[in-house]
Amino acid sequence: MPSITLYSLDGCPYCEKVHDALDDEGIEYETEWVEALHSKRNEVKRVSGQRGVPVLVNEDSGVTMAESEKIVEYVEQSLA
Repeated sequence: MPSITLYSLDGCPYCEKVHDALDDEGIEYETEWVEALHSKRNEVKRVSGQRGVPVLVNEDSGVTMAESEKIVEYVEQSLA
């Protein structure tokens, strides 16, 4: 089972950007699809302290981060 989880919303362009970066680098990850309503994103809030997506969790390194640009940079510099 991959140690990387991406919390994502179907149709979210910021989430797609992160999916593309992970796929381009050949990184295995699990996607947790979240509800469209912010008020229903309790799991995202539990892991990241906020309800926005995308959120990437790397269990191996203890990294949890939000904001697509930061996640893509992390993927390209630290996981590639």
